[in-house]
Amino acid sequence: MSDKPMVDLPPECWELIFNLVGHHRHFEPLSVVCRQFLAISNQLRVSLTVSDQTVLFLPRLLRRFQHLRKIDLSDFHGDLEGPLYQIAKSGLDLEALNLSNQRNLPPDGLRKLGSNMKNLRSLTCSKSGSLLDFHLFVIAASFPYLEELDISYPEHEHCYSSSGFADSGRYPAVTDSGVYALSTKLKNLIKIDLSGNQFIHDTSLMALSSNCALLREIAVRDCAFITQSALAFVISCSPELRSISASEIWLPFKDVGFEQSFIYAKALCDINLSNSFVADELLYSIVEACLPLNKLTLAHCDGFTFAGISLLLAKYQCLSLLNLEGVNFLTDQNIVELSKFFSMLTSINLSLCSKLTNSTFFTIMKRCHFLDEVKMERTNVGGEDFSADIVVNPRVKSLNLARICKLGDGSVKKFAAVCPNLQQLNLSSCSKVTGESVVEIFKRCREIRRLEINQCSGIKGLVIDFELSKLEEMSAKGSGINDEALAVIGKRSCRLLHLDLAGCLNVTAKGVKEVVQSCRLLREINLKCCDNVNAGIVAWMVFSRPSLRKIIPPCGFASTENQINLFLRHGCLVCEGQHFKGHGKPPLI
Repeated sequence: MSDKPMVDLPPECWELIFNLVGHHRHFEPLSVVCRQFLAISNQLRVSLTVSDQTVLFLPRLLRRFQHLRKIDLSDFHGDLEGPLYQIAKSGLDLEALNLSNQRNLPPDGLRKLGSNMKNLRSLTCSKSGSLLDFHLFVIAASFPYLEELDISYPEHEHCYSSSGFADSGRYPAVTDSGVYALSTKLKNLIKIDLSGNQFIHDTSLMALSSNCALLREIAVRDCAFITQSALAFVISCSPELRSISASEIWLPFKDVGFEQSFIYAKALCDINLSNSFVADELLYSIVEACLPLNKLTLAHCDGFTFAGISLLLAKYQCLSLLNLEGVNFLTDQNIVELSKFFSMLTSINLSLCSKLTNSTFFTIMKRCHFLDEVKMERTNVGGEDFSADIVVNPRVKSLNLARICKLGDGSVKKFAAVCPNLQQLNLSSCSKVTGESVVEIFKRCREIRRLEINQCSGIKGLVIDFELSKLEEMSAKGSGINDEALAVIGKRSCRLLHLDLAGCLNVTAKGVKEVVQSCRLLREINLKCCDNVNAGIVAWMVFSRPSLRKIIPPCGFASTENQINLFLRHGCLVCEGQHFKGHGKPPLI
């Protein structure tokens, strides 16, 4: 490796150029050009993901990347205390740490980290086992400058009393005492997620609202003992509140206090009341409050009518996000009338609205000029009725049409023509979709970066005679895709990074070799339950494709610790039985 590149520019100029590359995964090929590029890429790396296998290299990684701001340990499942001590003594000035999915949070490790990481602003401990009040006491004392805290959905095996209600006295868990400690210590707290904590009550929310003057976002989804009274208190008494997210809030009688609380919410712009009983009177109170509302989620809500939602949307025509998933009374004609108020929408979710057809799809494409994301999973689109006006919408980047049994090639072709600049498309579990649709999508939507065709048994072969220059991720789990299709994808997809073939029974080692040989940037491949792929191909993949960073091998793969370490030294993590994340960050060694 040479010391400098052929073109001699000041380091500051090279840094600007590197920043234009985007995600740090693209730094790797640049880092091997020369020592100067290696030093620049090391300096610009600000985030690191640590897994079970790569934790062995953590001290080396912490020395190499001295400007890290975020570390993610959610894929690590061992004893957390060691990594926390290593991070604490690394001298890094972290801003965010993710400790999700841990069996236990070691108090001593948290204290050591807190004594050295004074500027930590964001801590995520979602889905942690054995999360207790004691841990919250330690967090509150160790990280007094925290601004964001996520302790959602702890992995407790809840005990229940004979009456059927959760009994906190019989099983240790987070209670109001722990949340109160957080509220008194974390004076800079802006955002907190308490979702899934079954033993907290209204007093927890009242303490946070009273003691955390800067609180802007609070989430209490799936908290059985949180009532509308506590939500009303938070909305009324938190002047900085921007976002509130709750679920399963039932109002068996008219609650004037809850309805009137919105009058005091001068900054509230994001409301999520999923799976709740929301009467028209509540929607009317939101209308009268004149909020700066731009995001509204009423997914799977009951109680309101078309008149209620129509009045609300007429008032808030600047909404950017609208989620009405599972609102079953909606019809095509309802959407035609509501679409008059959709002019500023960038994201709409109408999934599980079973009465909606092609007409709704074409209506929102015509009326929503700023639309970026559309979700219509498990709706009734896909029929052959295309009588509605068809207008091209070049703004739409993401489309989810998964699990629609009647969706066929004809409909997919029409939809692709309407959205020529799609970057993400999900057609999973659409059994009538064939390879003909996929080819048409690639032909019309040249910006496609991610395609999901999971469980599409009708997709087998592909005939493509043009380049798929933007495709980076393809998920085809349980599909009918075969070796010939893989060969075509490999030949045409020069930028493919992630390929998920789990459960593809028509794929053999021949097809895998074709795609691995052709895709020079391939980083992750999932062959789990590919019963016709010989497990012996794994070693060949590691040594034949240097870009590979993660392989989930087929059934029958058996390896020794020495082999796994050998693969790691070549930069590839071979992880048996793990989930394939696609969007996740592969380990960098």
